[in-house]
Amino acid sequence: MPKIDLEKVALKTESIYPEQYAREMIGRSSLRVGDAGSLTQFGANIVILEADAKSSLRHWHLNEDEFVMVSQGEVILVDDFGETPMTVGDCATFPAGDENGHHFVNKSGAQARFLVIGTRASTETATYSDIDMKIDIANGAFEFTRKNGSPL
Repeated sequence: MPKIDLEKVALKTESIYPEQYAREMIGRSSLRVGDAGSLTQFGANIVILEADAKSSLRHWHLNEDEFVMVSQGEVILVDDFGETPMTVGDCATFPAGDENGHHFVNKSGAQARFLVIGTRASTETATYSDIDMKIDIANGAFEFTRKNGSPL
């Protein structure tokens, strides 16, 4: 089944962030199109941001590459270089190990969407640039800790 019927892909609205940060993800949802198509080597998600929503907390990946392309509306890429407006067709890349923390914010007043494609490493660490938090992922399990590894 090569063509994915987006109407049949479950809309993911919940956040895996600890409670004190999960509420910051209100207005963000995603369609896990890679999972819907049974992909195993990389992930592909359509992220949907309502007005004033953000994609995630600003972060960077140790082992996974990320590619983003805006498909609807406009967003602001916020990274270590500042704020960069992005519109339909604009792309951004985030190589594994590059400590440039990033996320996307929708300040447009209308819904925005972008496609995210990323590596699926067997183990991963993501570090959050603006807060004392990181996540370690292995075999589908994850743990949030402080950047030094101590409990959150």
